[in-house]
Amino acid sequence: MSTTALTRRRILPELERPADAFRGIGPNWFAAVMGTGIVANAAATLPGHVTGLHTLAFAVWLLASAMLAALVAATAVHWARHRDTARGHALNPAMAPFYGAPPMALLTIAAGTVTFGPDLLGTSAALGVGTVLWTLGTLTGLASTVLVPYLMITRHTLSLESVFATWLMPVVPPMVSAATGPLLIPHIANEQGRLALMLACYAMFGISLLATAVLLPLIWTRLLLHRTGPAIMVPTLWIVLGPLGQSVTAANTLGSVAHLAVPADQARAFEAFGVLYGVPVLGFALLWLALAAAITLSTARNELPFAMTWWGFTFPLGTCVTGASALAAHTGATALEALAIILYAGLVTFWVLVGTHTTRGCLTGRLFQVPPPVRTPA
Repeated sequence: MSTTALTRRRILPELERPADAFRGIGPNWFAAVMGTGIVANAAATLPGHVTGLHTLAFAVWLLASAMLAALVAATAVHWARHRDTARGHALNPAMAPFYGAPPMALLTIAAGTVTFGPDLLGTSAALGVGTVLWTLGTLTGLASTVLVPYLMITRHTLSLESVFATWLMPVVPPMVSAATGPLLIPHIANEQGRLALMLACYAMFGISLLATAVLLPLIWTRLLLHRTGPAIMVPTLWIVLGPLGQSVTAANTLGSVAHLAVPADQARAFEAFGVLYGVPVLGFALLWLALAAAITLSTARNELPFAMTWWGFTFPLGTCVTGASALAAHTGATALEALAIILYAGLVTFWVLVGTHTTRGCLTGRLFQVPPPVRTPA
């Protein structure tokens, strides 16, 4: 057998037919865009100035944008060629919650476009593209917040033992909208338009916060009574950091732009709310981070097989970086600045690790295989 044929057998064992490459694509793949995009976005919020960091963040944003475009195209092909498999995702209790990932991927790239896009597209074009992406991400995110819980209530067979932190995925997108929407507020000329967007962001903040508050006790109870479940699901524990860190980010970024939409006395109240809310919630996020890290290390001592769930290590941790950075900007606390930098170092480490495994899994074709149905206990 020729060297070329041997290489093809080794690198592409599961891709003998072109359609096979798309059979295993699901909404969970968009978590890779989220995890890559947050590396760039979080870098832009870090305190101080590090030479070359903006350039590296710009490159990572471009990579995340290319990943989003590729996944949108792959998803379209997946729906065209494997419609039954794609429809089955919504009825699969393990996969359906990941329909919150595509909206958050759009919102993450939208924030990066407004932040880094002017260097490539110019200010007006970057703002226009970012606005379109933010609007699409917000609308689809609100849809996931309603439709996925509706399916869980009416179509899925669930029990306490089937609760996982992935249940947070469909209700987090409105919080991401609330955290990224403030980037658009300064560019709205009309005062009523600025006020409307700010109030909409606070409303979405409330939607996601209260939905998270309902689900967190279920997740905690499930861990206490039924432990963590399969090792492959352990990285999803880190998802809890997402709504926590993102809510701290949202409360503080909204407070930063409140003066553009409301009178000065109200603006000061909104800014104070960001700090008064953010400090205790970031404290709880650090508690959960310690707990999730301990469980992850304990599981890894036996076996922690790689899966796309590993992307749960990235985006949620990135929201804690942006939350700590926003609090540091409002308080001037050097301790929070140091925390943001330490968390960012952890984020980059996880991103490199997970990205390397994902690239290897794509090259070998393993990640394109259709996984067996995940059965959640009834």
